[in-house]
Amino acid sequence: MQIELPSSDTFVLPGIPWGPIEAFPTPAYWTYQVMARRITGISPRHRLGSTLAEEVGACLLGGHGIPANVGLAAFRRLQTLGMLANTPTESEIFDVLSHPLEIDGRQIRYRFAKQKAHYLSKALLRLSTETPPLNSGKTLRQWLIQLPGIGLKTASWVARNWLNADDVAILDIHVLRAGALAKFFDENLTVEKNYLELEEQFIRFAQAIGARPSELDAIIWFEMMSSPRTVTQLMGGSLAGVRPRSSSNVLVTNSSRGRSRSNKGTADTKQTRLFE
Repeated sequence: MQIELPSSDTFVLPGIPWGPIEAFPTPAYWTYQVMARRITGISPRHRLGSTLAEEVGACLLGGHGIPANVGLAAFRRLQTLGMLANTPTESEIFDVLSHPLEIDGRQIRYRFAKQKAHYLSKALLRLSTETPPLNSGKTLRQWLIQLPGIGLKTASWVARNWLNADDVAILDIHVLRAGALAKFFDENLTVEKNYLELEEQFIRFAQAIGARPSELDAIIWFEMMSSPRTVTQLMGGSLAGVRPRSSSNVLVTNSSRGRSRSNKGTADTKQTRLFE
């Protein structure tokens, strides 16, 4: 199968050049990654739970400051105990989360156990008494952000996962850095103040390269998360922020990254968007 892309110096959107296909992380590179996975039949799977309550639990237990394997282990423990199918109290959830988790032979404590127990108990109670709107990602998100502890990113995460929605975007640190490097985000906007505007820019970029926002989001997350040294180089030697320290356009080719990830299985993407 042959795919032709425009030349690297033409623009995918005003001010955003396609760039070389072999250079990470140009628009052409992301387009190739999306197409390669489609051709090989490797598509990201988003759902983590078997019910919406479980999905909310999985995403609430993840997020900022929670390593992926720790958040997943906490979610699986509560799921196995059947607590996400009921309406446990805050103290009952806290009791479970406060016990160390065994991960790769090590005992690890879950951070923010009391705070997350409070948020999760409130969410499960409301989910047991109300029926959220499921006609679109945005309507489900709007319902979810009324719950304590759930902001736009977590609500978008739940909506994207549960509905396979393409009208929302999960603007985590990896996607924000990719957007800054490929210049499809306005550098004057911040996710804290301009989430919805940045989301529109991400969706517009995905549509411009022929990708579904949900699949592009997952692929960008996996590639950026899997390449910390390269991303550090691109960010000017630091992972402390979102934008590169230097204004120079630094690109890294596949050869300099070692080997291309184009055929690397994205089974990891299926659920470890978990807990960035």
